[in-house]
Amino acid sequence: MREQILTIIEKNSRIAIKELAVILAATETEVANELAAMEADGIICGYHTMIDWEKTDTEKVTALIEVRMTPQRGQGYDHIAERIYKYDEVDSVYLISGGYDLMVTLEGKTLKAAASFVNEKLATIDGVLSTATHFILKKYKDHGTILTKNYADTREKVTP
Repeated sequence: MREQILTIIEKNSRIAIKELAVILAATETEVANELAAMEADGIICGYHTMIDWEKTDTEKVTALIEVRMTPQRGQGYDHIAERIYKYDEVDSVYLISGGYDLMVTLEGKTLKAAASFVNEKLATIDGVLSTATHFILKKYKDHGTILTKNYADTREKVTP
């Protein structure tokens, strides 16, 4: 039942316990107890709302920052990752494979604010060798949800 609950609430965290119970052919008490147990075990870490900020008047910019670093003796990448994820601007930090070691995502009010964070805070951490910053210009799909509407192709057809 755990995996089924997790799969369902990952897509819709607002689903009612009553509805979950019907889907799972379980009692509301069983579902509520399972959710509480997964929260206590740290399996469910939080509930989030996905917002398409482009449809609001709020200005936000999202940056993906690749970080190349030297792992610290006895601590590997964990110590530097911890220093990075403690910044309020940082949304997520991932250890990745490839040419870089960490992928950091952050949101800022402007491109300048995000770049300033990288230059003044992130790049100055001992052990950080280099960074590469990529700004998200448009989101088409986020966390499995398609954010763009289908649109009609208004381009002229070119025929030979």
